Amino acid sequence: MASRPLNDDEVLSEMNKMVAFIKQEALEKAREIKVKADEEFAIDKAKLVKQEEQAIDAQFDKKRKGAETAQKIQQSTLTNKSRLRLLHRREEHLQDLFASARTQIARLAGDEARYVQFLEGVLVQGLLQLLEPTVTVYTRAKDKAIATRALNGAKAAYYEISGRQVEVELDASLNDELAGGVKLISGTRRITLDNTLDERLRLLEDRMLPEIRHDLFGPNENRKFFT
Repeated sequence: MASRPLNDDEVLSEMNKMVAFIKQEALEKAREIKVKADEEFAIDKAKLVKQEEQAIDAQFDKKRKGAETAQKIQQSTLTNKSRLRLLHRREEHLQDLFASARTQIARLAGDEARYVQFLEGVLVQGLLQLLEPTVTVYTRAKDKAIATRALNGAKAAYYEISGRQVEVELDASLNDELAGGVKLISGTRRITLDNTLDERLRLLEDRMLPEIRHDLFGPNENRKFFT
């Protein structure tokens, strides 16, 4: 049996069904698109938030490190200034100590008996070091008389020790500002021995300085030995 053609009402009904189906499909598709868009938006938003958090963290970390570095530099500067002040005060203390020693040696030259004995000792020591037949001894002008007395005793002691005679010329041309003592120059003028009180004190300061620092200020962790 042949099918009959649809009348107008039936056609309208079918078209309505098709329209409803298309609308439903469109609504479902729209919902899918919205859900996907929402998901992508949420993902992009999360990424953006994370990036901003990382940027903020990085900026904060940079500022924190900068602050820590500035604090370390400030602490180091303060420590160095404090150390320099301490070293300066220690140096002043040492210089005061050496100045006191210079005052003491200056007093030695004022004690004639002790000074003659000192001069005789350094003269014998110098003559034995040189072992020359002729020697020039330099002294201060104001010490010429005392030096002559000391020289007589020194020559006798030198002969007794070495069995040698020595011809000594006395030259009173040392600077009177020196604390005292003598200089000896060999006859060939190639060897000079500085036995002035000033030079002896300077050598003593150089040799004893590490030990004096240790006694006054305690051990230095950077030094294992005095010399």
